[in-house]
Amino acid sequence: MNTTVLKEQSLILIVDDEPFIRAQLRLSLQYEGYRTVEAQDGREALSVFHQLQPDIVLLDAIMPDMDGFECCTRLQLLDNTKHTPVLMITGLEDKESVDRAFAVGAIDYVTKPIHWPVLRQRVKRLIQQSHLQQKLEAANRELQRLVTIDELTQIANRRRFEEYCLQEWQCMAREQLSLSLILCDVDFFKEYNDTYGHRAGDRCLQMVAKAIQDTVKRPADLVARYGGEEFAVILPRTDSEGAVHLAEAICQSVRMLGIPHSRSQVNICVTISAGIATIIPQPNSDFQEIIDEADRALYQAKIAGRDRCQKYDRLPSPSVDLWEEVGKEW
Repeated sequence: MNTTVLKEQSLILIVDDEPFIRAQLRLSLQYEGYRTVEAQDGREALSVFHQLQPDIVLLDAIMPDMDGFECCTRLQLLDNTKHTPVLMITGLEDKESVDRAFAVGAIDYVTKPIHWPVLRQRVKRLIQQSHLQQKLEAANRELQRLVTIDELTQIANRRRFEEYCLQEWQCMAREQLSLSLILCDVDFFKEYNDTYGHRAGDRCLQMVAKAIQDTVKRPADLVARYGGEEFAVILPRTDSEGAVHLAEAICQSVRMLGIPHSRSQVNICVTISAGIATIIPQPNSDFQEIIDEADRALYQAKIAGRDRCQKYDRLPSPSVDLWEEVGKEW
């Protein structure tokens, strides 16, 4: 890590009610290459922190009105203080004061009169640790994203689909609200691959995935690659009518791509079939129920001629022959 660049980028908030101490800290830290900003009491410190979000806070423990202990406590309540270390500066060296400083969230402390080489090293160490922690968490978030993203289409993968489906199933069961699921399947995709090749097939899936993703607008809705040429859309707090409307829009979006498909038996371009299921989950039930219903609805859309969406209809089970007939084309 380039410590010179780190110093130039790091902003230190100095909080002390004594102007002379603030000036000493400012000059010492600026000499080391840090940027500084000052506050003369705890209330001003909270305001400055909210506006500038410094990399570290040097906080005097003993101040009038709001002391450093209370200020530190309030800083911990702010959303953006997670990675901001607080270094307490205090003239108190008794065990109770030291314990209290750590109890309210301070990462370290130095005593007055300030030993400047010690302060310099502790500031440097705390800022480095904070930046490293942020990088580590960012790397972990990216790793988590990668294990839940389908590599080809860059939408959620089957693992993420099942995690989110279970999560929302349980949530809707608690709230007794509707959960909808759309399962989509690219029509005659095997014939597409056989005609145009697997690289073209991959591009086709990427374009279909993007069309579905672009059609689904709400942040709470999840688009996932369910497997092969199948896609799924989880729709929390969505009734049957809303799910059907979205499924129709998804089918139209894929048609509008205009991907040529000379061996399609329903259109001259790539199309999809979609099955829709809507359930208000019951407590202690299994989310596989909504997947099974959406899958049966998808089957019904295939039987009805493909290139369409179909809401799940609780009809008698189809014959084995019909299942096999449609299965040959999936």
